[in-house]
Amino acid sequence: MGIKTYNPYTPSRRHMTGSDFSEITASTPEKSLVVSLKKNAGRNNQGKITVRHRGGGSRRKYRIIDFKRRKDGIPATVKTIEYDPNRTANIALICYADGEKAYILAPEGLKVGQKVMNGPEAEVRVGNCLPLELIPVGTMVHNVELHPGKGGQMVRSAGNGAQLMAKEGKYATLRLPSGEMRMVPIVCRASVGVVGNGDHNLINIGKAGRKRNMGIRPTVRGSVMNPNDHPHGGGEGKTGIGRPGPCTPWGKPALGLKTRKKNKQSNKLIVRRRDGKALSK
Repeated sequence: MGIKTYNPYTPSRRHMTGSDFSEITASTPEKSLVVSLKKNAGRNNQGKITVRHRGGGSRRKYRIIDFKRRKDGIPATVKTIEYDPNRTANIALICYADGEKAYILAPEGLKVGQKVMNGPEAEVRVGNCLPLELIPVGTMVHNVELHPGKGGQMVRSAGNGAQLMAKEGKYATLRLPSGEMRMVPIVCRASVGVVGNGDHNLINIGKAGRKRNMGIRPTVRGSVMNPNDHPHGGGEGKTGIGRPGPCTPWGKPALGLKTRKKNKQSNKLIVRRRDGKALSK
């Protein structure tokens, strides 16, 4: 999908870019696969704000995506490629031979009218979903399961793909988009190909109002606040934060502090971290 620019009839419009939606073939979603989405503005079930700078934004409906791809052995035809406001990737509406419809993540190269299939008997072709043990080494995959039958949890954003590096015993080794090398049970499923809409990261928002339409509220730097509002605040003119490292408004270390638990159960499955270091056992 390409990137379009705009005539600069206002200063904010000058550098704004957007998607040209050239791959999109339908403007309205399938009604049976759409549900209402309640806004929570970054609040948890107690009503407390757990994620700051959220709120407002345009109304959205949630498209029910089939991350599990458990309908085996029945071919499906791609009916439309659609925009999904809830994710960076586009989605594809597929219709199985028995009439059932479902949404899947649209990989790069998937076209309307193409056939896709799930299960062990499926070919290794873009859009098909099958166990890692049946996918050749070197293949790019997305929508990767971590636990058999749970559905895809990794590699679902626009333009992302993981490469199958090796298969040994009960595990397959994947190189994730971050550079991390990770082992996944070989019976887990993955979809073949790279997630589409790879130009998404090239879009320039252009103005604050567009960010508000996305449901993101303004963020103010701590260094421009007063000392009673933020640990970085205070001082005459532009000044440093006055601390060994950056921190949150509540004094907790931020920006670079590793928060992963030392004894996390899945540490043994990580062959190499994204920073290139081997994980200490």
